[in-house]
Amino acid sequence: MKDILVPETSHILYNSDSRKMDKLSDESVNLVLTSPPYPMVEMWDDLFKSWDKNTKNALAKNLGNDAFEAMHLQLDRVWGECFRVLKEGGILLVNIGDATRSIGGEFSLFSNHSRILQACRNFGFTSLPDILWRKQTNSPTKFMGSGMYPVGAYVTYEHEYILVLRKGGLRKYSKSETEIRRNSAFFWEERNVWFSDVWDLKGERQIFKDVGASRERTAAFPLDFAYRLVNMFSIKGDAVLDPFLGTGTTSLAALLSSRNSIGYDVDPGILEIARKKLLSAVNVSSTILQNRLQSHLDFILDRKKQKKEISHKNKYYGFPVITSQETELTFESVDSSYENEHFSLKAYYSRFNLQNSSKK
Repeated sequence: MKDILVPETSHILYNSDSRKMDKLSDESVNLVLTSPPYPMVEMWDDLFKSWDKNTKNALAKNLGNDAFEAMHLQLDRVWGECFRVLKEGGILLVNIGDATRSIGGEFSLFSNHSRILQACRNFGFTSLPDILWRKQTNSPTKFMGSGMYPVGAYVTYEHEYILVLRKGGLRKYSKSETEIRRNSAFFWEERNVWFSDVWDLKGERQIFKDVGASRERTAAFPLDFAYRLVNMFSIKGDAVLDPFLGTGTTSLAALLSSRNSIGYDVDPGILEIARKKLLSAVNVSSTILQNRLQSHLDFILDRKKQKKEISHKNKYYGFPVITSQETELTFESVDSSYENEHFSLKAYYSRFNLQNSSKK
């Protein structure tokens, strides 16, 4: 079997402010995937106040629209940096939710997603079709307003956005990148789910105790979420950046997908959690790949039972696939991940085998 094309990756964590990512060169990143602090969500007020006195003053005076704009002006600096460091054809993915809040007794929706879209377009990004992430809850307290009486009640807000933006035109691939791109393909049935415009995935809420983190809690997107997006919008060996890394889910998804990663966060305690997560990647890698392969084999078995045509085989594993574009896809498992210096890690890979998956 041919040697794997991306045998190792690098992962760097910066305890620094992403409003000025001066450690990164222009056009050095292929994909940005992040979920920023949400303007007008109270758990992030202190961070925005520390960045800009205008936010503090506006909130003190109950000037909701002014506070909203002041917060976004700080995020705009990050989007400008993302545009600078992205290569031509690179993708920016922003997970963001709108905020509902009462300011001075007035309840209002603050449309974070539309404000970010407009700012990114002003920087030169092209906006592409986005994804609606439904984070449904069965809590009886999720309904807002006047209960059973008309007019005064409000619609529940159980979704967030994954904004998809591109710098410049379509990415162009070198000869070596074209081969890697073929190895980075996903299954036909995965494409049908991943590229749908509505996702139903459960979010994660984490509470930190005794880890030296300045934030008591954070709402993180799950690993499945980041893993999908990294595989959808980059190829193996690419550089993936998260300017608001938090607990490191984006970097972990990149590592598990044979991509390099860079993460920024101002909180060293949170970065320590991310560091430990990356060092334990070996424990996660085989499970994710096993689940993907088993799901595919189950899909093929079901298709055979329905007597539907299957015309192709994967060159490396021998199992049936639906399209010719899947014939060269490969899976690499993480053999080891180690820290060569603090907050700087390496990961090494080998071809994942099917010893635990039966060919059906």
